Formats: sequence, C-alpha cells, structure tokens
Amino acid sequence: MLHIDPKAIATRDLHQFILGTVAPRPIAFVSTIDAEGRPNLAPYSFFNAFSSNPPIVVFSSNRRVTDNTTKDTLHNIRATGEAVINMVNYAIVRQMAVCSVEFPAGVSEFEQSGLTPIPSEVVRPPRVKESPAHLECKVRDIITLGEHGGAGHLIICEVVCLHISEEVVDERGRIDPHKIDLMGRLGRAYYVRASGDAVYTIVQPVTKMVIGYPSLPEHVRHSRVLTGNHIGLLAGLHEVPTRAQVMELVETDARVRAILDQGGDVIEALHRYAAELLDRKVPEREKAGMVVWIPEYLKQA
Repeated sequence: MLHIDPKAIATRDLHQFILGTVAPRPIAFVSTIDAEGRPNLAPYSFFNAFSSNPPIVVFSSNRRVTDNTTKDTLHNIRATGEAVINMVNYAIVRQMAVCSVEFPAGVSEFEQSGLTPIPSEVVRPPRVKESPAHLECKVRDIITLGEHGGAGHLIICEVVCLHISEEVVDERGRIDPHKIDLMGRLGRAYYVRASGDAVYTIVQPVTKMVIGYPSLPEHVRHSRVLTGNHIGLLAGLHEVPTRAQVMELVETDARVRAILDQGGDVIEALHRYAAELLDRKVPEREKAGMVVWIPEYLKQA
C-alpha cells in the first residue's frame, strides 16, 4: 500500500487523496444571502448529518488552496447566521456544477444557473425550487480548523424546517432512494448517482446476536473461494445450523448430493455452491450456512 505522510506532500495532492478515499460524499447545495440581501448558491461536498435530536448537519467551507482566501458562503453566514441546504439530484447536477464557478461577489448563481429561488418559511435565504429536499438552517457555530490554504471552517447548522418533495416519497411515507435520485461526490471530477443498480439493501438486525467469525468452521475462515462479503453474511447468522438441518439438506438437495458423489475437492465445491446462494439477489444465507457446515457434521458421522 502507498504510505503517505500528510506533512510531506503538497496540499493540493493531499486534498485529492482525501477526496478520493472519503467518498462518496453527499453534496450540500448551500443558499445564503449577504448583508444586503443578495443571494448566493454554492455546492459543498465536505458535508454530512451528525445528529437527529437536535437535527444537526455540518458542512465545511475551506480556504482556497491557491490563494488562501475564503468564500462568499462563509462571509454570508457570518453576517446572517442562516442558510438553506438544498439536496442535489441527477436532474440538476449540471446546473449545480455551474454554481461551483467562482463568480464575483454579488452575482446571483441562481440567475447564472437558471435555477429558481423560492421563499423559505423560517430563514431568509431562498430555497432551490428544483431541488427535491431543502433543509432550512440556523447556524449554531463556526469552527475554524486552520489559517492556511485548504483549512476548513466547520459550519454547524441546526435544521429548523425541512421540505421534501412528495414525488420522492413512497406509499409508506419514506424517501425512496430511486425517486430522490441523489448525486454524490468522489475525487477529481467524478460523481456517483445513488439510484438504480448502485443501490442495494444490507439487512443485519443489530439487536439480535450473531454467531460471529470465530464460530465459523476453519475451512470457511480460510476459504480460497468465499469473499469477505460471503464470510460476513455467514458470520451474521443468528444460529449455527443444527445437525438435523444439515443432514436433511444432504438427503434432499440434488446439488449437494452431486458434489458429495463426485469426489475431488468437496470443500471447495461446497464453498462455490454457498457462494452462489449468497450472491443471489436475495441471499440465501441460512441455506448457505447449512452447505458450509456439511463437512463438520460428516466428520462426526
């Protein structure tokens, strides 16, 4: 692996290593107003949610690496203490990119991008009409992290009003990731679209105990076939398969019978079968567990 000392490389290079590894990142499309009431709109990907009660989101406005100057968003927030964080979906990502251009202070990015400002309910900065969700925020604190180019200013925001488009909500009143179609930021000029095949579920109940990695058979823990994800699924089983369950599978599953009858590397063949079960759209975790436990119970027969 590369070994990188942050103090030994140029800030611009370190910046890209950080952006490329801490990814994907959600995008805060931040609207503010200056002391004269003129709107500003800019995207920030040093952003995330940090608390639900109270509802707190944080983004960072960094000093420019090139000349160590600070940005209009930071100036405006210091002047007014308010912001709206608009979420970026695929439909507006190109217009968002226009807003990343460093226009002179006082120039409206709403006008330059063609996005529509609409009034907020609690704070003064406008919202982006085309965005699927808006977080109206009061700024609790600004934490300065350094004085040199690339240093961040953590802007800690309390959400005082939340707007969500009805078009992105499912029949149960929950946000559908495919409907909201959010964009995320990677390193350099790369983005990710968080919908379609990029989205899948990982269900692992956190309040029910699992068997864990140490309880897996040794041949599973050292498998040349099973990946870390396969092993994680097996370690997430809530119970070790019983002898009765495994022996019933041996008697009734044609694939298992064929593997046992053909000879050769039976364990590797069983691992391949288990991998197929675990790779299905809905992983057959319990059955895969029985498959990999077959050698353990056959040894006892």
